[in-house]
Amino acid sequence: MNCYNGAKYLRAAIESVLTQSYADWELVFWDNQSTDESADIVSSYADPRIKYFYAPVHTLLYEARNCAIQKSNGELLAFLDVDDTWLPAKLELQAALFADTKVGFVCGNYWVDSESKGRRWLAHKRPLPSGYVLDELLKFYFVGLVTLMVRRAALDTLDEPFDPKYHIIGDLDLVIRLSMSWKVGSIQTPIATYRLHGNNESTKHRGRHADELEVWSGEMKDIGAIKASRNAHFLRSHFAYIKAINFVLLGDKRKAYGLLRQLPWGQLKLRLWASLLLPRFVVRGLKN
Repeated sequence: MNCYNGAKYLRAAIESVLTQSYADWELVFWDNQSTDESADIVSSYADPRIKYFYAPVHTLLYEARNCAIQKSNGELLAFLDVDDTWLPAKLELQAALFADTKVGFVCGNYWVDSESKGRRWLAHKRPLPSGYVLDELLKFYFVGLVTLMVRRAALDTLDEPFDPKYHIIGDLDLVIRLSMSWKVGSIQTPIATYRLHGNNESTKHRGRHADELEVWSGEMKDIGAIKASRNAHFLRSHFAYIKAINFVLLGDKRKAYGLLRQLPWGQLKLRLWASLLLPRFVVRGLKN
């Protein structure tokens, strides 16, 4: 659990770990130099399975995640941000899927809880694929970090767990790299809740999100497994769409129109057309 001034929702997150039906866990809490009462909240829990660490320097989010991994001891690693929660059977359901030694990571469906809209919905209505799913991930990225569990032995096959230069898309990068060699196991029922509150990192840093995707896309385009995928073009279209939406929100519709021409006919092109026609404050509300 990585934290930077996350006191507002922190108790709910910690208590969702404490209520897990699978009890053989440790919670590595990495405090990225918070200045709020996060440390006091963690210290109020006497459970010896909760281990608190204060970062010597403040870092980008995915470098901080790597620091937390270095302090962990388990053979399976899961990730919970301070504004999200797990459902009670989450760890138990996922750990069972690692009986297949070819499974490198496991994910599942989850609830999206929107504070601004005052409602919740299921993140995925279609069944989640399992097995070797690189092609599927390039077309339909379905892994929510709040549900991600990774085999340490799979992480050890990589140069590093998360790429520390990323602040927003480090989990996407990790999952794609793992999926080139490992199977995924998927839980179809919801096992967690992702809280959408307008202050999420990807919402606060839309420009950075688009920039990181552009850097990542440039690095991935020459990797053989991705070049060979029948769905590589979906990846390019998705990134162009995200970049275009960011331009719309910044009020630069000229650049957004330029990207619109790059998109093939389909759902993303129609969404972008609609965003270009709507007032900017409406688009911002829809994205939030």
